[in-house]
Amino acid sequence: MVADDMVILRKILRAWLLVLPLAVAAAPASAQQDGTVRSNLEQIEPNQTDAQAPGDDGVILDVREEMRLMIARISKYARRLKPEFVVVVAGEPGLVTKQGETEDDRPPARAYMRSIDAVMIDGLFFGPTEVDKPANKDRQTRLMEHAETAKNAGLKVLVLDAAKTRENIRTSFRENAKRGFVSYAAPAPVDFLNRLPGYWKRPWGNNADSVVSLRGVKNFVYLTDSSAFGRQDEFAMKMHETNFDMVVVDVFHGRNPLNKRAVDTLRYKKMGSRRLALASVDIGTAASYHYYWKPDWRERNPQWIRTPLPDDPDRHFVQFWHDEWQKLIYGNTNSFIYGVIQQGYDGIVLHGLEVVNFFEGGLDAVAENR
Repeated sequence: MVADDMVILRKILRAWLLVLPLAVAAAPASAQQDGTVRSNLEQIEPNQTDAQAPGDDGVILDVREEMRLMIARISKYARRLKPEFVVVVAGEPGLVTKQGETEDDRPPARAYMRSIDAVMIDGLFFGPTEVDKPANKDRQTRLMEHAETAKNAGLKVLVLDAAKTRENIRTSFRENAKRGFVSYAAPAPVDFLNRLPGYWKRPWGNNADSVVSLRGVKNFVYLTDSSAFGRQDEFAMKMHETNFDMVVVDVFHGRNPLNKRAVDTLRYKKMGSRRLALASVDIGTAASYHYYWKPDWRERNPQWIRTPLPDDPDRHFVQFWHDEWQKLIYGNTNSFIYGVIQQGYDGIVLHGLEVVNFFEGGLDAVAENR
């Protein structure tokens, strides 16, 4: 690593490790929408619906609209720093429509869709929680409607199917391509992606061209845990041996963020042409093993840290509309998004959006939407 890279990396890591203390126990939680402030939203209980969760001023909290607003602000901030920055949202494709007067009346969320570039759908044909398991038909129908809404609005539709058999891999690619979607047949469910698929040496839609925007992406790979590949340089070189048009990786390699040199290596295919490198960023849960977690933090301390995830008790759902959490994610030089941009990523995949289901209906609602 050259001297300039070392200086930049030290500055970024120092900023990430000096995130403003999130001591909010003595401060009221707040959220902003269209210039209004709603106080004491921390009183919302996990088993309440949004219609049962008014703030002190009587305004009902619409958690889906709060999520749309947060994503739009993230997008605006990121593109102010890097105009061509790519924003992909994963995990809750239903955000592309708003609640209408009836179940069949769901108008498109046009402002929200203008703020993003793509949606990523988990388990459209296979999965999402079991490899090679055909998708539930009712769930598939619902997801397909959201995907078509996004596509009709000009967004790229990315699909992550959990499939390992040759027949299911071909089915996934064929059925998605038929609809104009770009898919990845993953060898494991999304939470356990720590290895490359068996077909990685020649991905579906193998493409020799340089890819500098989502428009040119014909295939992609997604890894949520890169630590199994060894050191950062070993991981970067392993990925460099592939020809995927886009790679999506977690910001962290083990306990530390991927350094700028590793990210730059990710941005090139084996054949030498350019590709996109995106960072996966969770905006709906806080992890006790990440750099920002304070020693005295626990459930409800700060108040915006809520119930742990059943399958990962070291992660907690958060009241994502809370100002202190949003400052951690974007808007300043100590924030996640600022660090991602400084490290050289071409964009982000925002996940953790199932938190909206949690605040609407508790853990049961999260499970029902998987």
